[in-house]
Amino acid sequence: MITVGFLVLRESRQMADREIAGLEAQLIAAKKAELRNYLSIARTAFGPIYGNALPDDEAAKRAVMQILAAMTYGSEGFFFAYDYDGKNLVSPRQTWLIERNWAGLHDENGVPVVDEVIRLARQGSGYHSYTWPKPSSGQPAAMVSYVIGLQDWRWAIGSGIFIDDVLASVAAARAETEARVQRTFRYIAAITLASVLAVFLSGLMLNLRERRLAEDKLKALTQRVFETQEEERGRVARELHDSISQILVGVRYILELARRRQATGDDRAGESLNSGIDHLNGAIQEVRRISRDLRPGVLDDLGLGPALQSLAEEFGKRTGIKVTYETNPFRNRLDQNSKIALYRIAQEAFTNIERHSGATEVTMLVRGTKSGALVRIADNGRGMPAQRSDTPGLGLRNMAERMERLDGTLRILPNKPGVVIEAQVPLTHMLPPAGPPPPQTKATP
Repeated sequence: MITVGFLVLRESRQMADREIAGLEAQLIAAKKAELRNYLSIARTAFGPIYGNALPDDEAAKRAVMQILAAMTYGSEGFFFAYDYDGKNLVSPRQTWLIERNWAGLHDENGVPVVDEVIRLARQGSGYHSYTWPKPSSGQPAAMVSYVIGLQDWRWAIGSGIFIDDVLASVAAARAETEARVQRTFRYIAAITLASVLAVFLSGLMLNLRERRLAEDKLKALTQRVFETQEEERGRVARELHDSISQILVGVRYILELARRRQATGDDRAGESLNSGIDHLNGAIQEVRRISRDLRPGVLDDLGLGPALQSLAEEFGKRTGIKVTYETNPFRNRLDQNSKIALYRIAQEAFTNIERHSGATEVTMLVRGTKSGALVRIADNGRGMPAQRSDTPGLGLRNMAERMERLDGTLRILPNKPGVVIEAQVPLTHMLPPAGPPPPQTKATP
């Protein structure tokens, strides 16, 4: 807006200068035409005398000078005459100039006056602009003269007209134009300021709104994190209570039975001890399973592919659901965050299949593509209810948020029957291939 304002200001001033220059030229042209008319009238008045006189006819010259001296007009207008040597012959309103030689006279700006008038007269006629004292006030003012030459007498006859009124009109027009330009610039500045304030206030309101939305989203995310933590704690507590706790209680009863049998000399004490040992082995396996669900060691040791394969096999053994696992060489080149996210998504998908789908077959596909790493899990269950797809549960929200943090994509598609879950992370999470190991050097003794 500031640039537009300065451009408008510059263009307006240039246009105003052109218009004012045109106005000034028109007014001065009108003054020059007026001067030509005056000289034409004067020549008509003395023409018969000059036409019938000889070059040395002094009586005719005096008669012409008298006619010119008598021909005044307005408050400032008069005719003047110089001979070609620079001597003033006629100046009715400034008589102190008469009979004096003014060759070499310049005005206050250094413009030659008499010499230029004589030069124009020698050529026949012409206009000359210079500064000359006004007869009424004696103050110098801009003047335009028109001169003709009487070549037989070697005279320069002319008349001048002051153009200070023209210059005043031009100055007034210029001042009015400048005032309009300044007013327009102030309007533009006011509009610019209002626009900047409007944009600033709009940006401030949007910023505050986005900040409130971000705070609300952060609060919701924090709440979901708490809910996830509580759900995970509840799941671990149920696992411990339903499996480990019951197994350990059973082991306790078996050991107490073995102690009583040993105290009574019953030969079945060893049988009870063996049963307790078997139950303890089951507890150890259950602890390992829970630990693997919380953080699978194979994910860190062997990578995503083997960890998902182990997860699928464990899921099939535990639930009896047929699981088909497919993959291509993956080379364990995903970063740690991506491996954890894809593994947790697969865990959540298997949990949903076990709890809600009623499926009998599951297919898991793990592969690397040109777009990144893809995990695809499809089942032949009953699918996802419409009301649930509209309001996804905590597990689905967690899956979506994991992919969102990695700039990945999560798609949940109907399979007819069943559901397909596709999770993909972009290539930016693929690690560069490892280079060859550095050569080993033998230690010098």
